[in-house]
Amino acid sequence: MRYRPATLDLSVVIPSMHEAENLKDLLPRLIEHLKTLRISWEVLVVDAGPAEETQAVTEGAGARYILEEQRGYGRALLRGISESEGEYVLTMDADQSHPVQFVRRLWNARLRGDIIIASRYVDGGHANQPRGRYWLSRILNWFFSFGLSLPVRDKTSGYRLYRKNLFAHIDPLHVNFVILMEILLKAYANGKTILEVPFYYHPRIEGQSNARVIQFGLDYLRLFKSMWSERNSIRFPDYDWRAHDSRIWFQRYWQRKRHEIILEYAAPFPSICDVGCGSSRILSDLPHAVGVDLRHDKLAFMRRTNDRLVQGDGMGLPFPDSSFACVISSQVLEHIPNEAGRHIEELLRVLQPGGTLVLGTPDYGTWQWPAIEWLYGKLAPGAYADEHVNPYTRAELETALTERGCVVEDSAYICNAELILKAKKGTANGS
Repeated sequence: MRYRPATLDLSVVIPSMHEAENLKDLLPRLIEHLKTLRISWEVLVVDAGPAEETQAVTEGAGARYILEEQRGYGRALLRGISESEGEYVLTMDADQSHPVQFVRRLWNARLRGDIIIASRYVDGGHANQPRGRYWLSRILNWFFSFGLSLPVRDKTSGYRLYRKNLFAHIDPLHVNFVILMEILLKAYANGKTILEVPFYYHPRIEGQSNARVIQFGLDYLRLFKSMWSERNSIRFPDYDWRAHDSRIWFQRYWQRKRHEIILEYAAPFPSICDVGCGSSRILSDLPHAVGVDLRHDKLAFMRRTNDRLVQGDGMGLPFPDSSFACVISSQVLEHIPNEAGRHIEELLRVLQPGGTLVLGTPDYGTWQWPAIEWLYGKLAPGAYADEHVNPYTRAELETALTERGCVVEDSAYICNAELILKAKKGTANGS
């Protein structure tokens, strides 16, 4: 997708196919409404079914006509977005099922999310549409919510307001109506926030729908199949967050046990740094802590619970010496090749003398962890087990700490496999 600089406040993109009769009524009313917003704007009609009448109606109303020679709602949508010049892009249907007066409500909500959806299925919303189409839509939305844990009620609504810059980080592949769901999934994967505002949906006024119901459903099922493995992989920014409430009992137990131990060790301290915080619930329950992670999308996800977040490397933390009373590093050591104690030294550098270091990593000196890792690698290839390149045993970890002037004060295990140590950094006088 090519991008134009944002020189306007708002671009309205309307994909169209044989919608001249509806556009005759829609465009004048839309433009009059946009004038009341007191912002700079443009209206683009992207025609996927070329017709001279559509072009004449569009240009006669003062909107911009774009001919997209390749068929498909998704192609028309992306073409309009790429041609737009607004900081925000509002997408709406040409069939008058999206009332123009609702544009103001979407615009007024723009600062509350990266995507604002006119939603039929949140409290206060309603869908006045044929029963078969209504239930197909509800079933599809429920199915995707359950299977992909995407917290959006109306994923198929095309009446939306986007921050245009979010399209710089996603690359939709679908060319039909499935693109609406794909955009949400990929935006959510990048830590973008999605807000729904209640909306009353009206059926189209002129013409027939261009969506074939059976094909529509099959296309969404294909999308589900292609997105399921990605949504449930460690690459997704909320992987750790979701694991806390996993449907898999053992994974849920493990995450919650780690959460319990680390909070017991760290919570009493006034200044805390969680290095490699990811999207763990640990950070969300330490609102005064500073979270550090290499991945921007995980930090973007955690903005909903914490505002003290820093993108940084655990081998070179962006803080002065002795900045924190407590430093946490959980599930980081095993991912650093050739670490040789350098990560531990960096954690101790930013820790105050007498401060507490909470350090967690699998213990490769037990038989339990190697067995669990082998099984995990078989059941979930490409997951965390394949990323463990720096195995520590308890003896090696305790030696690394004592050699650097620390005293191990306490320890705990999860299933005798994951070790979590609580250590005190030595003071200047050696105590």
